[in-house]
Amino acid sequence: MAETIRILLVDDQELIRYGFRLVLETEPDLEVVGEAGDGTTARQLASTLRPDVILMDVRMPGIDGIETTRQILTDLPTTRILVLTTYDRDEFAFGALRAGAAGFLLKNTRPVELTAAIRTVHAGDAVVSPRITAKLIEVALPQLNQGVPPTEQDPELDRLTEREREVFVLVGRGYTNPEIAQALHLSESTVKTHFGRVLMKLGLTSRVQAVIRAYELGLVG
Repeated sequence: MAETIRILLVDDQELIRYGFRLVLETEPDLEVVGEAGDGTTARQLASTLRPDVILMDVRMPGIDGIETTRQILTDLPTTRILVLTTYDRDEFAFGALRAGAAGFLLKNTRPVELTAAIRTVHAGDAVVSPRITAKLIEVALPQLNQGVPPTEQDPELDRLTEREREVFVLVGRGYTNPEIAQALHLSESTVKTHFGRVLMKLGLTSRVQAVIRAYELGLVG
């Protein structure tokens, strides 16, 4: 029997939360354990319920989804947050991913894609809607590369072993764990172990953050 994934819904529109709940409750391995209409309530419920995955609205009154994501991951670094927005050119995309979100999708994503994304981020991988990927790169890379030369000798990298660094570079290039395993002649479980240590040593919480950090350090471009 598949492990049940416990989900917290965060959106200031009750109708949106209701629609997500209807979709998710049809899946035997997905369970909605709570709902919040604002960032403050979301943080309180996350602390109490400790969900596996949070579906987070990016635009909310008061504390927005970016800051709520940052706060929750400070409290609960193993929680996976999937940010959802109405706009495919949302300027908050980069900020949400920098805050530690494991994925970013549009609210009009098909139900089958949404449920697949939840399972993907719960498994430790990242999800970004193809329709916003181009915009994300367009906005993010100039910021990362502006006046910043390659810094492969950055002291931060001294924390990594040679193998961990190899894994980090391939993650930065967009390789999946199976692809890294094949490239480095390792088992997939060994790759997961190395990557977990990379996240821990660099103070990162998601694969997307690792990709961004690899760009910032000049390891990929």
